[in-house]
Amino acid sequence: MLETTTKQERLVIAVINSERMLEGGGFPVRRPFPTARLSQVDPFLLFDHLGPVEWGPGEGIGAPDHPHRGFETVTYLLSGEMEHKDSAGNSGTLRPGDVQWMTAGRGVVHSELPSADFMKNGGTMNGFQIWVNLPARDKMTRPRYQDIPATQIPEAVSADGKVKVRVIAGDSLGQSAVIKTHTPIMYLHFTLKPGAVIVQPVPENYNALAYVILGELRAGDERRAVREGQMARFGGGGAVRLGVDENAAGPAELLLLGGVPHGEPVERHGPFVMNTREEIVQAIRDYQDGRMGNINF
Repeated sequence: MLETTTKQERLVIAVINSERMLEGGGFPVRRPFPTARLSQVDPFLLFDHLGPVEWGPGEGIGAPDHPHRGFETVTYLLSGEMEHKDSAGNSGTLRPGDVQWMTAGRGVVHSELPSADFMKNGGTMNGFQIWVNLPARDKMTRPRYQDIPATQIPEAVSADGKVKVRVIAGDSLGQSAVIKTHTPIMYLHFTLKPGAVIVQPVPENYNALAYVILGELRAGDERRAVREGQMARFGGGGAVRLGVDENAAGPAELLLLGGVPHGEPVERHGPFVMNTREEIVQAIRDYQDGRMGNINF
């Protein structure tokens, strides 16, 4: 057992079931939000579990050229291989364990497709894309990419060996993320063995969520069951308790997300997220007039 704080622990105020749908060119996702039941959890606009899906040679599907403005996309790959390109001339390949943190800002055209090697050989595609809203003051900032290979993502293991964490954003078990974010964010990938418990500090001004990738999590002081494909939404407090039953059949994997809410009006239209309807109309016009560029390489 690992308990790291005496701060008030957050209760689970809701367990959210994911909805299955198709995204991009027809890629299957599991989505806790946005749905008809829950539009967002400020500052998070979207959470998609991409797959896992097994593709044969030549079958892989991604998201061809599409625009973004006003927020950030965070892609984290567990398996498979994706190629990214954008209208600013950036390109790169995401492999298992890699993270791409893209600040769309004032606007960019982006594509995310299976790599040539993946299309040739097939395999399992499994990962996540999260949209993080930008505050009004940063919505028209210059686009920025942070491509972080798996080898540069800090990792830590608890003294008892039962808790492992990859620190994509924020801090945990003495490790701090290398990614810089516009909005204060926590993004932690935990693996908890049977019998593991960790009380993870979370700033009191953050909203906090835990999505279960695998197994069964016991969340909050009430040890509420949260199963694969479900997301726990936490109430107020300074820490989150995460655990796995001693007699569980196997480990649990989860993503713990936290972020400072902006508390601003949100107007969204597909890939554009702004503060007013007029800004959305301008974004559509700018895209149609080619001001966000195009991918020509």
